[in-house]
Amino acid sequence: MIKIQEPSRPWEIIHMDWVTGLPLEGDGIYNSCLVIFDRFSKTTIFFPCHKDDTAMDTALMIWNRVVSWTGIFTKIIGDRDPRFTSALWTNLHQLFGTKLSFSAAYNPQTDGLAEGMIQILRDMVRNICEYGLELKYCHGLTHCWCTPLPALELAYKTSIHTIPIRLLLFYKKDGIQDYPKIP
Repeated sequence: MIKIQEPSRPWEIIHMDWVTGLPLEGDGIYNSCLVIFDRFSKTTIFFPCHKDDTAMDTALMIWNRVVSWTGIFTKIIGDRDPRFTSALWTNLHQLFGTKLSFSAAYNPQTDGLAEGMIQILRDMVRNICEYGLELKYCHGLTHCWCTPLPALELAYKTSIHTIPIRLLLFYKKDGIQDYPKIP
């Protein structure tokens, strides 16, 4: 197994992959979920999307909803999805000085962290769709996967294997900074 470089800070090296084959949700516009996995903190971000989203759709989603919060990544690891191999992504990586690395799912040269996260999300979504989830503003159980996606993300982020969210929010380049003082 070739060792993947370990990051020195949150959101330096990420994995991106899609969970596909989900039932249609959100008025029929979502049937996939983009999963962004941070190697440093082992935390994730889930985005409902459509399996036919273009490279531009994906780039805009990441720029508008992730980079503004995390900063520019040093390296993105993804599979050989056509969205990643497009000229648009090549140009974006040149523009930002980032590196795009390719891996295959369950390849023995990767450590399986992202694939494990994908399987956990699949299991959570399968349980929601099969058994339902009672939400405050729903009448009875909901069996959709899209509405509770933020709750699933929070459940994953607050489980024992991840760095606490509060540490990610107050992380600075040379370590963890103190909480802001409230007068």
